Amino acid sequence: MNPDLPADPVPVMLVTGVLGSGKTTLINHILQGSAGRSFAAIVNDFGAINIDETILSASGRSVIGLKNGCICCSLQGDLLRTLRTILSHRPRIDGIVIEASGVSDPRGIVAALFDPVLKGAVRLDSVVTVVDAQEHDISDPLWRTQLDAADFVVLSKADCVSGKDLLGVRTLLHAMRKTMVFVIREATDIPFDIFFGNPPDRQDVTGACPPPLHTDDRFVHLEWTSETPVSLPAFQNAVQSFAAQLARGKGFLSIRERPGERFLFQLVGKRASLSPGPSPSAGDGSGPGPGVKLVFIGREGQFDTGQARSALESIRFA
Repeated sequence: MNPDLPADPVPVMLVTGVLGSGKTTLINHILQGSAGRSFAAIVNDFGAINIDETILSASGRSVIGLKNGCICCSLQGDLLRTLRTILSHRPRIDGIVIEASGVSDPRGIVAALFDPVLKGAVRLDSVVTVVDAQEHDISDPLWRTQLDAADFVVLSKADCVSGKDLLGVRTLLHAMRKTMVFVIREATDIPFDIFFGNPPDRQDVTGACPPPLHTDDRFVHLEWTSETPVSLPAFQNAVQSFAAQLARGKGFLSIRERPGERFLFQLVGKRASLSPGPSPSAGDGSGPGPGVKLVFIGREGQFDTGQARSALESIRFA
């Protein structure tokens, strides 16, 4: 083993789940609730604008972003280099959390963690799949692949469904042999000793990167930026014109009606929201910068990126 790497394996938690399921919220809980522990996070976002990296960096923890949407065979080299960099830091960190993008097949990441270069340096303690209690497609093969890989399941947005519906989701998961299911709303609910520690026996899958059955080529995305704030009503009208085509939308928004403020825009299914976001930064690297940075994702053949871009361009000076 490389002498720069730690002698004892560093535990790794892999968080997976479809687009908009709540992975970043879970990891934020972990980072903010890990008092007395040193964690690093690796975030794999869709496209060149890494929204999740910026959100998680606000926790004050070490956060590294990998771009292009899918940690699979083509990006394993980037993941391995990133892990080696993290592992060489002193003092030694207590754990690593990897957030896969919503279009990733987790089997590719698991295979990367068995690479001989990292042998003995990291230990995959848990694969945690986040499931949206309100919106999920049980017929989606990617959703099922992510669940098949899970040691634990976290139900997000449980407060958006009735007790009966929540029980229905739990029953479905139990039928899929997923019995370790948690509902997490606060950082204090994170069962660290379960997610980190007592890893299950895993088959060494070195070199067994799965065929690209579930990859990001099912999706297309649009990145849109504006150096200046936009009108909120104009923005809402523009997004509404193509929202039905989207699987996910997210980003940072500065609006003319609220000068000096920054908002986090989230769209999942039919739900859209604006909440206070990181403060604008004038290029010092501590924030997302002024203006607008957005990413929209939809299925190939359903999301017309040209139409969406035209709608957004029309609001620059509206």
